[in-house]
Amino acid sequence: MLSSLPILDLSLLDAGAEEAAQFRSDLREATHDVGFFYLVGHGVDAELIDEILDESRRFFELPVEQKLEIENVHSPQFRGYTRVGGELTHGDVDWREQIDIGVERAAVEPGPGVPDYWRLEGPNLWPAAQPELQDVVTRWNEQLSDVALRLMRAWAVSLGSPEDIFDEALASKPFSLIKIVRYPGESGPVPKQGVGAHRDGGVLTLLMVEPGKGGLQVEHDGAWIDAPSVPGAFVVNIGEMLELATGGYLKATLHRVISSPSDSDRISIPFFYNPALDATMPRLQLSAELAAQARGLSVDPTNSPILETYGDNALRYRLRAHPNVAAVHHADLIG
Repeated sequence: MLSSLPILDLSLLDAGAEEAAQFRSDLREATHDVGFFYLVGHGVDAELIDEILDESRRFFELPVEQKLEIENVHSPQFRGYTRVGGELTHGDVDWREQIDIGVERAAVEPGPGVPDYWRLEGPNLWPAAQPELQDVVTRWNEQLSDVALRLMRAWAVSLGSPEDIFDEALASKPFSLIKIVRYPGESGPVPKQGVGAHRDGGVLTLLMVEPGKGGLQVEHDGAWIDAPSVPGAFVVNIGEMLELATGGYLKATLHRVISSPSDSDRISIPFFYNPALDATMPRLQLSAELAAQARGLSVDPTNSPILETYGDNALRYRLRAHPNVAAVHHADLIG
């Protein structure tokens, strides 16, 4: 039985043809079998990692009234701050506070012929008391986007497709999202739901967790595997859109977060690399050998099918995760 996640070294892509081929093979196997792995050798600046963790701490230490100035109820794009208990996973409350930050773009006006998912495009809400946060997050988005695209190209080659097969959906206008999350320590004897069991709905996730902290658990063969932070490493998992592109050969895996112990809290920064809102993922033509190992698409815990256009999935998730924001800005879409 698997007891820990595999560890892959991205720098092997630059170490020679044989090493690169081995990395691609290990990448394919890890995400076919488990759907999760630790990534080292990624090249993201260690100083930037320290900086974003420090700025994240600073944000959550702001007075409540300053955090609430950018509460997500002020954003039609579901950006900004969510207080503890303000997000739902499958109808149950997540025990965490967070700030959601997307790619900074102009808002798209709703109207006839404009797909509803374009309502998610728009500006972020930034804390006036912490102007440094925007610069750090912008640099974080740039470096992690580069890592994510390298991974996507490595997957493409490992699955027998052209290296750039995903570029049209991802490289020009990705709809990436960064969450800066704090899981507070809880005082009760029974651990609370940090985040309920779910699969990510995008393409892939790069997760940075404070050193020495745990709480993340990954489902494998009916058991939960603990995935504590590894210094300097990202936890990487694929989402439903990449599972869709491979006909279920690659696996979007259920995972959850258990709330922190009462004497601790935990900072977690997931980066969700997603296609453009109007993009559909290409369907890869797998070899007969790989196709025979494809398991079909996972059953979503809410019994909601994976939709072809990414924006339709993203909007559906946002509406059900943040009903308070939906009621204020998107009442016409509810129900």
